[in-house]
Amino acid sequence: MITLVIAKFILVAFIGYLLGSIPFGVIVGKRKAHIDIRNYGSGKTGGTNVLRTLGRKAFILVASLDIAKGALAVVIAGIVIGTDSMAIGSYGYLGLVFAQALAGLAAVVGHIWPIFVKFKGGRGVATFLGGLIALCPAAGLFGGEALIITAGISGFVSLGSIIGVVGAYAILIPLTIMYGFPVEYLAYVLAGTLLIIFMHRDNIKRLLSGKERKLGQKAEQSEPKNLGNSLTDI
Repeated sequence: MITLVIAKFILVAFIGYLLGSIPFGVIVGKRKAHIDIRNYGSGKTGGTNVLRTLGRKAFILVASLDIAKGALAVVIAGIVIGTDSMAIGSYGYLGLVFAQALAGLAAVVGHIWPIFVKFKGGRGVATFLGGLIALCPAAGLFGGEALIITAGISGFVSLGSIIGVVGAYAILIPLTIMYGFPVEYLAYVLAGTLLIIFMHRDNIKRLLSGKERKLGQKAEQSEPKNLGNSLTDI
């Protein structure tokens, strides 16, 4: 029984990673504009670079799909694990919520380092929020609202992203302590927040130096990169 549960945990992590690895930014760029989004702006495949390169409609499509793949990873994990669980000594059990958090985090990792496009992806914010909305809607929506408000007021999507994920973690602390929300939610958000802040380290440097690009600034084509042959036929 324990071996089966462990196998299911591995399976949901693998499925989550593959879902996260689907590079919707690259796919939409090739389908809509016949360009490789990785050759423009920041070179990332996420919604912000799509917005600067392809415009609002493409951004909404890519952001929605990136959110959806995080949420879908969590939903599929729930279906796979069902009511199975595994005892961890005298500390309790790992079951449904752990599997969902694991799958959601795996989707974030897949988005950042996608196997389908040579491990060159985005920064993981939309996929992280999608997984969190499926796990804990209150925290996910709070984080999303914090992102939108901060980005709208400051003009910096990167700052909004950081405030959004940190805000989601901050709101989950009292929810966990006072209302007994699963500690797995807190672990998911903590791991995701640290990962996303790490992926924004270049943005943080530009914010501090006053060189970060604001919303509305168009992305310029960068030097061609050796991106391999992945997805060239899309």
